[in-house]
Amino acid sequence: MRIVSGEHKGRVFSPPKNFKARPTTDIAKEGLFNIINNYFDFEEIAVLDLFSGTGSISFEFASRGCESIHLVEMNIAHFQFIRKVQHELNFTQIVPIRHDAYKFLKTCKISFDIIFADPPYEFKGIEQIPELVLKNKLLNKEGWLIVEHSKRIDLSELDGYWQTRNYGNVHFSFFKQ
Repeated sequence: MRIVSGEHKGRVFSPPKNFKARPTTDIAKEGLFNIINNYFDFEEIAVLDLFSGTGSISFEFASRGCESIHLVEMNIAHFQFIRKVQHELNFTQIVPIRHDAYKFLKTCKISFDIIFADPPYEFKGIEQIPELVLKNKLLNKEGWLIVEHSKRIDLSELDGYWQTRNYGNVHFSFFKQ
């Protein structure tokens, strides 16, 4: 896993070999952040990173100057890896939360400019993510929900759907309130 831009550009971190998480590819991450960069000022946004896995997306936001990042990860090994890298890079703006992402969405009282969700690709119930985010009004006025998924999943019929971008096998579906 590599941070592709910002203060820590080029930093590489390797999760343990037994890690179950699938980090977003560098090409997909670079494409995604180029899109985000055209619409948002990183220093002025609040981000929620769901199903954080390796923490790669949160580290990318932090490296680019984002000052408010909440990340949610359930797996203890993944969570410990995220905390280790967070401390190594002194990313104090990241608030790691060890919790079930769905339960977090049901109880969260904070709104965000960007919510990024990267559940496991074969995860059942992925369509509930936009539903929970929109129903609980977790996006700020011009905010985005971005769901990473495989090419076998089509979320275009869901409420709030805006567009999908793909980078090889990685697809990002964007939603607005």
